Amino acid sequence: MFTGTGTALVTPFHRDGSLDEPTLRKLVKRQLAAGIDFLVPCGTTGESPTLTHEEHLRVVEITVEEAHGRVPVLAGAGGYNTAEVISLAKELAALGVDGLLSVTPYYNKPTQEGLYQHFKAIANATALPIILYSVQGRTGINIEPATVARLAQIGNIVGIKEASGNISQMAAILNQVPDDFLVLSGDDAITLPLIALGGRGVISVVSNEIPAQMSAMVHLALGGQFEDARKLHRRYHPLMEINFIESNPGPVKAAMAEMGLLEPSWRLPLVAPQPANQARIHNVLESLALLESCQEHHEEAELTAVPSERASAERTPVERTPLERTKVAYAN
Repeated sequence: MFTGTGTALVTPFHRDGSLDEPTLRKLVKRQLAAGIDFLVPCGTTGESPTLTHEEHLRVVEITVEEAHGRVPVLAGAGGYNTAEVISLAKELAALGVDGLLSVTPYYNKPTQEGLYQHFKAIANATALPIILYSVQGRTGINIEPATVARLAQIGNIVGIKEASGNISQMAAILNQVPDDFLVLSGDDAITLPLIALGGRGVISVVSNEIPAQMSAMVHLALGGQFEDARKLHRRYHPLMEINFIESNPGPVKAAMAEMGLLEPSWRLPLVAPQPANQARIHNVLESLALLESCQEHHEEAELTAVPSERASAERTPVERTPLERTKVAYAN
């Protein structure tokens, strides 16, 4: 269910900081039209720490509504209070999500046994499939391979978003878990190496900007067509890198604002990128022809598409072949 490319959706805000629901709907529709494989609202990229509880549920609700069963929705449900995570998981299940992405507890620094018991308790409280999320750089806690292997024995813990940046650790996890356990990259730039080791895809930041291209790259790699996948990776690697020139999601939202996809608005303590970094972001977008072409392409499609073309654009990701994905990627 959660293989290929899943977009870690940004959460758009109005300039006054309020949730921009119409833009969120447009962003989800753009992802669907581009052939994304699944959607991930309310993760780190979605600024979940600064969403109210009601906003968290509303963002997920809108995503589920717009996805309308065409792609799975993997909703963020993590934190350092196990009981609160369980409560949130139940609320998300009621909204109709297909799975949960659960980040490790942060600040209270549990042991590996504490991590095991935390995730086991969440899994026992819901029937939903759970993807673990290990990102030591943000939480201070790493899920070690032996702990992942233990957790993989729990029926509804089905995978891990591995964002340690440690390829050797990812290989160790793949060596210890069952073949059907999903190991997903949490870092766009190392998606291809992980797939080569047996990974099954990525939960992506850059697919907010280039969903069709990232989806094409991942599907090519999963199909063993690494030469073509590397071409796309080399082309878009500068964008993958510039998205982390400052703390995510600062740069990606700045880029999307320049592309005309949302208003440039963050919630404190996140702020807009420094002017020098904003200039670097602009230069990368310009070099990839992702600026004015994005909005112009959208407007032209709305004005000129005949009904049959509209129907084709609205096909679900599973209906788009790898060749079609590649053509879309290179066309953009």
